[in-house]
Amino acid sequence: MKSSPLLSPCLSWKRMAGIFFLPFISSGCAPRFKQEENFMLGRAHPSQPRFNWSHLTPLELKNRSVGLGTESTGRGKPHFTLEGHKFLIFGGSIHYFRVPREYWRDRLLKLKACGFNTVTTYVPWNLHEPERGKFDFSGNLDLEAFVLMAAEIGLWVILRPGPYICSEMDLGGLPSWLLQDPRLLLRTTNKSFIEAVEKYFDHLIPRVIPLQYRQGGPVIAVQVENEYGSFNKDKTYMPYLHKALLRRGIVELLLTSDGEKHVLSGHTKGVLAAINLQKLHQDTFNQLHKIQRDKPLLIMEYWVGWFDRWGDKHHVKDAKEVEHAVSEFIKYEISFNVYMFHGGTNFGFMNGATYFGKHSGIVTSYDYDAVLTEAGDYTEKYLKLQKLFQSVSATPLPRVPKLPPKAVYPPVRPSLYLPLWDALSYLNEPVRSRQPVNMENLPINNGSGQSYGLVLYEKSICSGGRLRAHAHDMAQVFLDETMIGILNENNKDLHIPELRDCRYLRILVENQGRVNFSWQIQNEQKGITGSVSINNSSLEGFTIYSLEMKMSFFERLRSATWKPVPDSHQGPAFYRGTLKAGPSPKDTFLSLLNWNYGFVFINGRNLGRYWNIGPQKTLFLPGVWLHPEDNEVILFEKMMSGSDIKSTDKPTL
Repeated sequence: MKSSPLLSPCLSWKRMAGIFFLPFISSGCAPRFKQEENFMLGRAHPSQPRFNWSHLTPLELKNRSVGLGTESTGRGKPHFTLEGHKFLIFGGSIHYFRVPREYWRDRLLKLKACGFNTVTTYVPWNLHEPERGKFDFSGNLDLEAFVLMAAEIGLWVILRPGPYICSEMDLGGLPSWLLQDPRLLLRTTNKSFIEAVEKYFDHLIPRVIPLQYRQGGPVIAVQVENEYGSFNKDKTYMPYLHKALLRRGIVELLLTSDGEKHVLSGHTKGVLAAINLQKLHQDTFNQLHKIQRDKPLLIMEYWVGWFDRWGDKHHVKDAKEVEHAVSEFIKYEISFNVYMFHGGTNFGFMNGATYFGKHSGIVTSYDYDAVLTEAGDYTEKYLKLQKLFQSVSATPLPRVPKLPPKAVYPPVRPSLYLPLWDALSYLNEPVRSRQPVNMENLPINNGSGQSYGLVLYEKSICSGGRLRAHAHDMAQVFLDETMIGILNENNKDLHIPELRDCRYLRILVENQGRVNFSWQIQNEQKGITGSVSINNSSLEGFTIYSLEMKMSFFERLRSATWKPVPDSHQGPAFYRGTLKAGPSPKDTFLSLLNWNYGFVFINGRNLGRYWNIGPQKTLFLPGVWLHPEDNEVILFEKMMSGSDIKSTDKPTL
């Protein structure tokens, strides 16, 4: 790669280091820093380089031997090389599992047309191994197809296979069945955890091997775990994972990724350290410089937005701030990855949660205020970055794909409903247990327990009093079919009125998303954990129903005796209606302003959670998931019936 020098001859890399590594500059150099400070503040600017990577694409680069590497000559600053040519990573994150497969090509073409040369993606263990020993790399989880499509479009790929990925996913992408054994310690060299990782890698890594650069594929780098510096429970864990990847044949560049304050604790010998950050500042690279002065800088996650939580505000980040930061990266030849270029959607029960004093679930949309919207539309950030990338590119950028129109469909007014209690017979056979069993330890799914959804605990009682139970995350408590209160992490007690006759005590518990970050992941068992008591007397003899809301359940539910929807209904129930999409279905957004809390299923597919506390008010409905003409819409509303379900061509996030 030929480009004009980044800095003028009087501004060497050693002098630029004073900007980013101020604490390491000796006092004797202090007067010189004033010049560099002026430089940083824009009073002097290096000339913009112009890059020509047209010969450095997966389609053009046929003769391969050395892959992505690093070079430090001692005179100039360190830099990346690709097949010996100087190279900068202009990366953007797209998660294949958050985007309908039919839209992968569109999103990748938009990444390329914006001026990026690399796509990065996490690989979610929990989706690829939903049951212990049962692997799924099909359909929307076809990792190999996504990677090969990126290559076909002319993009390099950086894979981030975990095993832990964070990514605001349930349990940070770890399978929930790992929580069955309390002695298993997540993200450590604990024997049980390592055995599970080994088996997963034995299925995953052989799929990655032929996709590597030196095998003719587009994968130029692989990340080892994710942000381990902030977890840092086991000093031998990261070296173990490093060796596990090498042993299975990963030959491309390996890297770690940590927040700027945790780079030291997350660093692994022999692996390139990269950082994650929200904004560039004077001390950004201080920690990184302590461990690798002779390596190029890589920002593995530059956060161009942020995720949202239920009951919180919608986060946005100014496009000019993003444009300025990326322009600085380019001027100082810092490789970077924009997180997210396109966020997509937490379809189904995919979302994770945070815990900072209280549990807060991540919303269904993973729009992230990214460069592309949740539905793949262009944003001000896209246009600004495209203009910036074109200004430093020696060749024209590809034409941007046209945006398909959105649709507004006639409102859907559910005509039939089925109370949850009438649907129990259509669930799989319930578990009968002396004591309550938490979700993960239910003897279902070939011994892997239940990962997502809800669990109903049922027990006949003949007297009232003080009910006590540890329910995670939110439990509605019923006497027969009447709700009498809610239990959650802050409310473990409930008064049950005196009873004249024996009644059914029913506790419906929802997993609102397992925490995806921090040591809290070890304690994320859902459902009822421990005993249930009334007046300190433990109850025994429970019937436990698993509500996983899988497509097979909705197929069985069609044969149920549905009832006409009343004017108003309190309590959990399924509501069914028909969305008329016409001959050519298009993307739309469902608005459920008259409903309270629940989930939407379109032709059996789980679009995700809605909740009137916001901030998200609409759910993205991909047109490719709709049939021409009639489509079945089922709402599982937990609280109280609403009226109609509207659609709109603009989201409210």
